[in-house]
Amino acid sequence: MSQFRQQPNKSLKAKYRFRRTVVAGFLVFLLLVAIAFTQRAQLRNLYDGLLGRDYQGSGTGSVTLVIAQGESGLGVASDLAKLGVVKNSDVIYRLIVAENTVFYPGTYLLREQMSSAAALAALKDPKSLKVNRVTIKEGLRITNVLAQLASASGKPVSQFTSAAKDLAALGIPATEPSAEGYLFPATYSFDPALTAHQILKQMVARTYQELEHFRVAEADRHKVLTLASIVQKEARQHDDFYKVSRVFQNRLAIGMPLQSDATVSYGSGGTTVTTTNAERASNNGYNTYVHTGLPVGPIGGPGSLAIDAALHPASGSWLYFCAVNLKTGETVFSTTVAEHEQAVAKFRTWIQANPGWNGN
Repeated sequence: MSQFRQQPNKSLKAKYRFRRTVVAGFLVFLLLVAIAFTQRAQLRNLYDGLLGRDYQGSGTGSVTLVIAQGESGLGVASDLAKLGVVKNSDVIYRLIVAENTVFYPGTYLLREQMSSAAALAALKDPKSLKVNRVTIKEGLRITNVLAQLASASGKPVSQFTSAAKDLAALGIPATEPSAEGYLFPATYSFDPALTAHQILKQMVARTYQELEHFRVAEADRHKVLTLASIVQKEARQHDDFYKVSRVFQNRLAIGMPLQSDATVSYGSGGTTVTTTNAERASNNGYNTYVHTGLPVGPIGGPGSLAIDAALHPASGSWLYFCAVNLKTGETVFSTTVAEHEQAVAKFRTWIQANPGWNGN
């Protein structure tokens, strides 16, 4: 009787084990399905690789890809295949869609025969973005600025010279003698695909951004940039920027010529901090010995400090200043002619002790 009762229990246990096995197997199956779903792009890449529809590895050599503003993922995939970066545009396009990739315009440095996954990873890496970096220092004349831009971009300087002449296209008033002073000094990272005109326009926009920061009205841009460019050339030490600005504004207030050697040198095509009698007598729009008021335009690219100084000069009654040590930038500010002559004598003594010094 006891043996008869135990047999159904064994059968029941077997059924339970079978059900647990089925349930466990089903759960494993669902897990595998879930993994396959989440990793479907990678599995498809593996499948494409086995079928020879995709390259393997990180590739070799170098290829430049330009992504235009608003270009679609389909367009990027097509360009990658045409350049030989990837083997099949369909393969990488599926990966682009699966990863919901957003592309940013620019020039990217890639390799030939990359796997789709490697190519897409490279496009997401900021290090792949190719830029031309250039630092424009404060006070540089436009001819030097254009030469540096040409060197950094690899474009002929003639392209920049031509673009700089089209003031209207750059957003510069036609009343300006040139684009001088409107190319803001800063460190720039330019896309190699940009034209000379586009590069200069960005720099002009940067100047306007700086003027807006200081709340300079559009009607005052010319005056502020012109004065700031002179302050930039004449001052060396931080506090002196504001004192030099005060000297010039004191002179402007009483109709006294600015008598800036920096403007005279610019007008004569020179590059020295001192000028000759002939240069100071030359009748050109930049000669502030001959003409009262500001020169006809900026004489270089003023930076933020010079613009701030032009707008917020120091308090003082000075009418004169003279650098007495060109190495250190030490400058003496004077109110009377007698005081100024003493400073000039000190400067001449320094010049005699430092022959050949040109201020650069």
